[in-house]
Amino acid sequence: MSLLATWLLEAAMLSTDAKAHAGSRKQLGGPNGTPGAPLPGRSLKILIVTDAWSPQVNGVVRTLEILGRELTARGHQVRYATAENHTTLPLPTYPEIRLALFPRQTILDAIDNFRPDAIHIATEGTMGFSARAICLERGLRFTTSFHTRFPDYVHTRFPFIPESAVYSALRTFHAAASATMVSTLSLKRELESHGFANVVLWSRGVDVEQFRPRAKDHSSDLGLDISRPVFLYVGRLSVEKNVEAFLGLDLPGTKLVVGEGPQRGELESRFPAVRFFGQRTGDELASIYAGSDVFVFPSRTDTFGLVLLEALASGTPVAAYPVQGPLDVLCDSHIAALDEDLHAACLQALTIRRDDCRTFALTRSWGASTEQFLVNLALTA
Repeated sequence: MSLLATWLLEAAMLSTDAKAHAGSRKQLGGPNGTPGAPLPGRSLKILIVTDAWSPQVNGVVRTLEILGRELTARGHQVRYATAENHTTLPLPTYPEIRLALFPRQTILDAIDNFRPDAIHIATEGTMGFSARAICLERGLRFTTSFHTRFPDYVHTRFPFIPESAVYSALRTFHAAASATMVSTLSLKRELESHGFANVVLWSRGVDVEQFRPRAKDHSSDLGLDISRPVFLYVGRLSVEKNVEAFLGLDLPGTKLVVGEGPQRGELESRFPAVRFFGQRTGDELASIYAGSDVFVFPSRTDTFGLVLLEALASGTPVAAYPVQGPLDVLCDSHIAALDEDLHAACLQALTIRRDDCRTFALTRSWGASTEQFLVNLALTA
């Protein structure tokens, strides 16, 4: 709790700092002293600062890794500033995320040695705070992204902390950025309703080569000698993911869970019939998606849900609640079953054509997502 309190206090103390710089951001030059933001069409040096990084396995890390590969394939140079090689402390109630202690020198070295044309701060942890402070001190433009409903996350674990206080802290953090990138229109509108400015879209994509339909019997290679239909959940096992809403359903066949988190022990004890596979990645994860009959997404708070697109690209239909994340990603009900009755949604999803799921996912490419990211860098002039 002390680390969380420190985070909120630090953010509150930055409010005066943000106001002092807000009026001058448009006059700030790029990191190399160039006027405005980098122009599209030329090779750029892009520094991405993030607290979320390997060995963490989550949508933010996967998004940033793929972004780097896509940018490199287009001829740009990418460097990451992460918590690696630092003394770290675990984020309260989320120990997989390690917050770097005193990361300032690492970020200074990255800026001075790499001399980036653009700086993107991906997370609001200690790496992000340090990078933000350095950029403001030096008059460097930077962009940010908003990946997680942190106010919901905090309020779920610490009900005595009002969501308004967390939104205020986050608004202060992002106010100094030339642009704050979000994955969906509804999240853009939501942040704007909380007073966030310069919010722009940066949609997500899916690797349709890795995540693709496969023969169902291929699942036996992974030990999936289990009764069908197979209902799959992939993600973190923690309270905000609402996993027990899925595991408690009376469904035919088998429930399969892929992922780790603080709730795993409790959930395994409460639901002994469920198959827990732990963390899986790469081709093994892709095979599990393709070998399942329905992907179940019980979260009510996720802003996007990259796993939704990974399931659809594998030809696996989705069952979810009709809430912001699934509604934004899925758009068209014919490739997903959205219902406040999650049991009904799971059964309805069994009737959805797998070819339709794959066709939908093919329109969501990482190439388009990367081009949008580059446009956002250019629009911050």
